Amino acid sequence: MNSMEYLDDIYFGNSVQDYLWVLGSLLFGVILLRFIAHRISNLIFRLIVGKTEGVDKQELYELLEKPLKWLIMLIVLLIATSHLDYPPEWDIAAKDEFGIRMLLHRSYVAFLIIVITWAALRLTKFLGIILMARAELTESKSDDQIIPFLMEIIKILVIVLSIFIFMGSVFKVDVGALIAGLGIGGLALALAAKESLENLLASFVIFFDKPFVIGDLVKVSGVTGTVEKIGFRSTRIRTLEKSYLTLPNRQMIDNVLDNLSMRTFRRVSFNIGVLYGTSEEQLKNIVVDIQRYIDEHPHTNQDGEIHFMQFGASSLDIMILYYIDTMDWGVFLKIKEEINFEIMRIVEEQGADFAFPTQTIHLAKD
Repeated sequence: MNSMEYLDDIYFGNSVQDYLWVLGSLLFGVILLRFIAHRISNLIFRLIVGKTEGVDKQELYELLEKPLKWLIMLIVLLIATSHLDYPPEWDIAAKDEFGIRMLLHRSYVAFLIIVITWAALRLTKFLGIILMARAELTESKSDDQIIPFLMEIIKILVIVLSIFIFMGSVFKVDVGALIAGLGIGGLALALAAKESLENLLASFVIFFDKPFVIGDLVKVSGVTGTVEKIGFRSTRIRTLEKSYLTLPNRQMIDNVLDNLSMRTFRRVSFNIGVLYGTSEEQLKNIVVDIQRYIDEHPHTNQDGEIHFMQFGASSLDIMILYYIDTMDWGVFLKIKEEINFEIMRIVEEQGADFAFPTQTIHLAKD
């Protein structure tokens, strides 16, 4: 018997040639696995990225590498084993009847659905990266808020669709009847998840009404900070103390919200006191000089008010009110400090001194 005849020998219902085909297909898949995954990634990159700047091809490959490799191996495994038959003496039932064939077939389908879902979620993440890169080229902040919101919706849709396909393909569930059943049980679910649904609806209000967007400085419920993320259930805020707070979306729209980023100026208001020994002329000059400086400062408007307000308990009180044309906290503090130093210089230049609380005690002689 020559070697060619040996290839036709039958073992467990399949020829040696069939087993060699399976082995060769698997080896071919393993050897070219990385190359095929890389080529598919390049093709997807060219199709969806276009001319978007700031998006790295390697980033897509790193996201899709593992799910693509698993997907390719599953396809190769299907092609390789399609030439094999179960031994007739095993009397294995058809794949639509309960048995080994059904279990293997449905396990394969289940694993395939999971891998495809995994790849779809990774691709959705990369799509979000592309859209955010394009959004950075625009001046509007709305797209910075819309894109993460849409990506979350797409991820949920992918997962829900995968679950329905999984139930229908693996467990042979009537998906139509399942959806109808969910509709009937929807009321009970809504009552059980009342707070979550309220937060979800509030997220749509925030999305469409836009009381604030990502990057805005807001003040709500005693919290002041910068909005960093708006999700389905909550909004994440970075406070001035660098704490990272999570506030329910319902709270963001039910309470009075002050969007500080919508202000054109920051208000500064305080009083200074000079000694009672300060003359009328000195006091008038101090008020006039500070008013002139505030009016001429490049970062204040013409609404500043400087007035001799009252006779305090231990000082002559001067009211200082002005507005700084920045919403940047660091810049605001720097300009305010600069103005404070100039106020000190004006008071000293007029020969006056700042007052501080004092008490005069008279001692009776025995």
